[in-house]
Amino acid sequence: MTAHTLTIATRESRLALWQAEHVKALLEQQGHTVSLLGMTTRGDQILDRSLSKVGGKGLFVKELETALEDGQADLAVHSLKDVPMELPPGFSLACVMEREDPRDAWVSGRYATLDELPQGAVVGTSSLRRMALLRALRPDLKIEALRGNLDTRLKKLDDGLYDGIVLAAAGLKRLGLASRIRATFDPQQMLPAAGQGALGIEVRSDRPDVVQVLGTLLHTPTWLAVSAERAVSRVMGGSCSMPLAAYATLDGDALHIRAVWGDPQGVLPLVHAQARASVTDVGAATRLGEQVARQLQEGVRAQTTPGG
Repeated sequence: MTAHTLTIATRESRLALWQAEHVKALLEQQGHTVSLLGMTTRGDQILDRSLSKVGGKGLFVKELETALEDGQADLAVHSLKDVPMELPPGFSLACVMEREDPRDAWVSGRYATLDELPQGAVVGTSSLRRMALLRALRPDLKIEALRGNLDTRLKKLDDGLYDGIVLAAAGLKRLGLASRIRATFDPQQMLPAAGQGALGIEVRSDRPDVVQVLGTLLHTPTWLAVSAERAVSRVMGGSCSMPLAAYATLDGDALHIRAVWGDPQGVLPLVHAQARASVTDVGAATRLGEQVARQLQEGVRAQTTPGG
């Protein structure tokens, strides 16, 4: 393959830079010359309000897409769960890399597990999905918003503002902070977000040369799983304003996907759905995810229709 000179657009948080450096190193091993373009996004700047109230996941990718559009960068590396389900015209998801641990992690200085928390303890999270699932597990807890990058969240915990916080295990492990994890939640307990733990690489749709370069980094089992997960979220109108979980696992060519919808107001009980099918391509994975989304929609209608 011909060697390329490539620029990666990335957010400037420590985790985002780790992810971009990881991709950079892999591409350099193949003989490409790679540099980073660090950028601050709107999502990084707005820390006093929840993402669901200020524009959702797209706040973390817009500036990076502008850099791709202007030709300042050739690719952008994202945490896949931060990537909107519908990309703007002219952009495409070229590659999904092998997934890190997709689970949620329990982090606390005083309590080894969620079960150990006393009644009324304060738990921090910025995710409506986690809020809904935590309420289902422990309705007696006080759940408060927690924004900021990984280091900021950990500092707020260490400063005593929370009895414990819930974070993605993948981010902690990537930054060498696995020792902060007191426990990981079984996905049966806390179903992960669509794409959690996976890295997605975005390019301009008119850059087949970059897509070809990234082909060596693509991990097909992860690509199939997250395609199903993202299909659930897309059909459900998935955004930061909806408590929605979707997680798929591949065993041979059998893809099993589970999804959970939560009421944003926290009044209605959780709605669960799942499906399993033989899957060998992204189209089949997407259709399975859409099937699960329709199950969820039926469950939600049954709960919200009078007499349903």
